[in-house]
Amino acid sequence: MFAVNLFRTIPPQVNPTGDAYDPEEDEPILELAWPHLQIVYEFFLRFLESPDFDLHYAKRHIDQKFILQLLELFDTEDPRERDFLKTTLHRIYGKFLNLRAFIRRSINNIFFQFIYETERHNGIAELLEILGSIINGFALPLKEEHKNFLRRVLIPLHKVKSLALYHPQLAYCVVQFLEKSQALVPEVTQGLLRYWPKVNSPKEVMFLNELEEILDVIDNVEFQKVMVPLFTKLGQCVSSTHFQVAERALYFWNNEYIVTLMSENVNVIMPIIFPTLYKASKTHWNKTILGLVHNALKLCMDMNPELFDNCVISGTGVVTITTTTTTCTEEENQEFHDYSFPPRQSFDGELEEEEEEEEYMSDEITDVEHHEEQYDVLHPDMVYDELSRHVSLEDVLNQAPSSVSSPVSANSPSTQ
Repeated sequence: MFAVNLFRTIPPQVNPTGDAYDPEEDEPILELAWPHLQIVYEFFLRFLESPDFDLHYAKRHIDQKFILQLLELFDTEDPRERDFLKTTLHRIYGKFLNLRAFIRRSINNIFFQFIYETERHNGIAELLEILGSIINGFALPLKEEHKNFLRRVLIPLHKVKSLALYHPQLAYCVVQFLEKSQALVPEVTQGLLRYWPKVNSPKEVMFLNELEEILDVIDNVEFQKVMVPLFTKLGQCVSSTHFQVAERALYFWNNEYIVTLMSENVNVIMPIIFPTLYKASKTHWNKTILGLVHNALKLCMDMNPELFDNCVISGTGVVTITTTTTTCTEEENQEFHDYSFPPRQSFDGELEEEEEEEEYMSDEITDVEHHEEQYDVLHPDMVYDELSRHVSLEDVLNQAPSSVSSPVSANSPSTQ
């Protein structure tokens, strides 16, 4: 009865090649015959869960062909039917031990087709939910078959552009594997970094969510194997101009366990992450990010104040500008004013008085000093002024005649 009523050809997709389905924005496509189908699903589930269920007799009808036809229905666009299919397949997996390996292989084939061919399937999230409970029941040590499933299926699933539709279920499966065997941590992190998105910011936030879940379940020994590439990538995310990416990366410093891992390996992590944090504290446009960056810097300073100071002094942090006062004799001062700068020419072609020039320079230097106090930088005119003091007197005297006459000749029509 179940096969006659449910095994059917799936209707054509309403949007087979357009934009991906967004569960928050788009209305689901519902099966018109669902009231009838729902009764059949409920009846079959009660049959499987009945205490009078005869497994030996049921094996004659629930075979590999039955499983393949059941899996084809997972591509339906109606989420209500996919939910019943998920429960039904899970009950069959639990009762029919002889079909377990075949069910796993058949699901893998669907994933392979989805990853490398179509990149379109409506039931990936539901299939991953089933696998999450299956992985949770794997015996230890893990079989090579199960490790290959992680390497060849779960990790490549991160590269599909429609990752948002099934990422929570995928991350759960990956974390379940790492809880079973932490020796897989390097492979998983390398896979994440290999498929890390470069231009898709929402997808990058999802990767950061999964990365935090992974760090929550690994110990310090495994953390030390992957901390350098992970925090290099984390630093790149902190410096992202997309505030959601930077914000999600900085939330790592709000996780007590991750902060503990950082403090235990601060000598390695601080030199990697400090330059990025300091640069973000000076250049990022978002006020929320600036607050989170300052919080992260404070935590880094509390972990190891001496190392923090060394990072600052090493040139990755504050750049200290020192100024020296040069004492000149009255004679050198006069020669400087006579020869270092030619008289300034006004807009009407007349030369300004020397007193006005000195007054102008005095006001300009005052403005520069005020600017330097605010921003701790040197004005270009001050640099030019200082360099001019170190020009040898002989060079100045040799260039004096041309310097005095240059403004007039330079603006004459003949030279232009």
